[in-house]
Amino acid sequence: MSSERAVTWRNGFKPTFWVANILELFERLAFYGSKAVLAVYLADKVGLGAQAAGSLAGLYSGLIFSLPIIAGTFVDRYGFRRALMTCFAMFCLGYYLIGLAGLESGQGIVAAMGKTTYVTTVLIFTAIGGSLIKPCIVGTVAKTAHSDVKALGYSIYYTLVNIGGALGPTLALFVRENLGIEYVLVMSSLTSLLLLAGTFIFFKEPGTDNNRTLAQVMRDMLLVFRNARFISFLVIFSGFWIMFWQIFYSFPFYVTEVLHFNRFELLETVDAWTIILVSVPMAALVKKWRPITAMLLGFVLASVSWLIIAGSPTITAAIIGIAMFAFGEATQSPRFYEYVADLAPKDQVGTFMGFAFLPVAIGSFVGGPLGGWLVQTYLRDSMHPAMMWYIVAGIGFVSTALILLYNLVFVKKTA
Repeated sequence: MSSERAVTWRNGFKPTFWVANILELFERLAFYGSKAVLAVYLADKVGLGAQAAGSLAGLYSGLIFSLPIIAGTFVDRYGFRRALMTCFAMFCLGYYLIGLAGLESGQGIVAAMGKTTYVTTVLIFTAIGGSLIKPCIVGTVAKTAHSDVKALGYSIYYTLVNIGGALGPTLALFVRENLGIEYVLVMSSLTSLLLLAGTFIFFKEPGTDNNRTLAQVMRDMLLVFRNARFISFLVIFSGFWIMFWQIFYSFPFYVTEVLHFNRFELLETVDAWTIILVSVPMAALVKKWRPITAMLLGFVLASVSWLIIAGSPTITAAIIGIAMFAFGEATQSPRFYEYVADLAPKDQVGTFMGFAFLPVAIGSFVGGPLGGWLVQTYLRDSMHPAMMWYIVAGIGFVSTALILLYNLVFVKKTA
């Protein structure tokens, strides 16, 4: 009888695994708490207007999801612990500086720099710090989970991300109603300060073994960008994330100005709570499907969700629509990474998988200005809210058709 101890969730993870995931839970709480109110805060409290607010919010998230391609190099060079502490220190200062634009004490510096210049500067600063978080946490999960339970480790990570995404806006609602919307950013700043202290006290360096230089990273990026077919797929797939970001960029304005429901943060959490509930059963349902089939169904469900919201201007329809979008997200997300891995050259899978977050970034870069334009055009200049969601749904259906065409022309032809 073998004396080897079976690897389970109890003994398959090093203590740093749990520390890293707890840090990620509260970091996501701070991020999505601030993200839930950011567009509304910039538009109404800071006074930038819906269009500028959407563009700046899109720039902010776009940088956070695109810069990790480069940020991973600094994580490898300086270590996970130092990078995490740098991230939380920059988040702490950055969130506070964003909130300062809405505080009475900050009006002098904002007026001296100009609202748009000040907000753009502090958002970029905060995004640079935030770009360090994903390489650190995902890398720590990879290094502190036994190979037999590594898949479970990533499931735990993804679940905690969504729990943070659900709790953050809920806490933001409490802070906004009791203290003011600007104090949501202060709350995120204080949370980041506690995370900095927690990292210093509890986080143990798991070690790095990928010593790529910045020059090597740039060469790898050039290698990927030269693959026009692969980049084309990522650009097409960003259509899904253009739809997703509307939950934060245009949906809150619709909820408050059309549905007259001021607690918009609660409706924003429907996506995260639904993901938590349906991810496992949806993954089991589609695990034997071809990746392209699961992805196409996910796109269709996500696109139809906006038609539901457009068809009935009620809170019930909004909840059903966002929940259906989450079903689409849960259907396509796991299979997306499998599909990307299949598209990559066999000897360059790691390099190409590093670009898997690029559609999220592109979606934010495009979705932010789009959301601001939709709010300004169909809520502020004229009250035609249904048209907002018809346009968003149209983006989804066009992207669905383009993915199907891409698979038929490029993937099957190559096979």
